[in-house]
Amino acid sequence: MRAIRDNEPRAISLGYRVNNYKLMVYILSSALAGLAGSVKAVAFQVVTLSDLNWVTSGEALLILILGGLQTLIGPVVGAILIVSMAHYLATYAEWVLMIQGMVFVLVVLLFRKGIVGEFYAWLERRALRAANSMPIPMTKKEEA
Repeated sequence: MRAIRDNEPRAISLGYRVNNYKLMVYILSSALAGLAGSVKAVAFQVVTLSDLNWVTSGEALLILILGGLQTLIGPVVGAILIVSMAHYLATYAEWVLMIQGMVFVLVVLLFRKGIVGEFYAWLERRALRAANSMPIPMTKKEEA
């Protein structure tokens, strides 16, 4: 899937059946979305029209982009941030979407990989910097 995402023509030229993989991922994601919706309906025992609004899809995209698309824990962090933001800003009901939009713009401009993705990149840069600054041990021939 990563090869298809990065360079689809190359994956095709290597002999991968790209359309089959895309169909498989589409079916899997649809099944998981249906499962999530059914679990929510069973848990809350109600399905409202607000659940079927386009804002719900936009909020899901906001959660993904905020946390980080290519990380496993990124969407969880994004969901925690968006839900807690909506909860704590409930007194400013008409401003919640505006503030979420501003947070989205800031994350897109400042954290290109999402919050968790940028944190992982920072850890990687830090480890690389530490590895480059370590002195190289001398061998016995060099000491003499």
